[in-house]
Amino acid sequence: QVQLVESGGGLVQPGGSLRLSCAASGSIFSIYAMGWYRQAPGKQRELVAAITSGGSTNYADSVKGRFTISRDNAKNTVYLQMNSLKPEDTAVYYCNAEGVIRYDGGGPYDYWGQGTQVTVSS
Repeated sequence: QVQLVESGGGLVQPGGSLRLSCAASGSIFSIYAMGWYRQAPGKQRELVAAITSGGSTNYADSVKGRFTISRDNAKNTVYLQMNSLKPEDTAVYYCNAEGVIRYDGGGPYDYWGQGTQVTVSS
């Protein structure tokens, strides 16, 4: 079935940068939106950034001006460039694909990646 594979997480110092990637694979005809959510211990999962197939973007206020989301529709891949990282950015980051239509006509379905740890610490 459809799978989301994430990469790019890790440990970085405050003020540093990371670039997350997420590739959706499988029998996919189209994906309406792809995005990134994050969840820190004891907190609710929150939307970090999302982008539609048409290029419309949405960012959490806490990351505006620091993070940039982009997407390659042909590759069903979404990226999150994270600059000026802060300790409060520490969380598990989850890739999301919303409104997935499969080649067999099935859908729309939503899919989640397994998550990748981002730790910002000195």
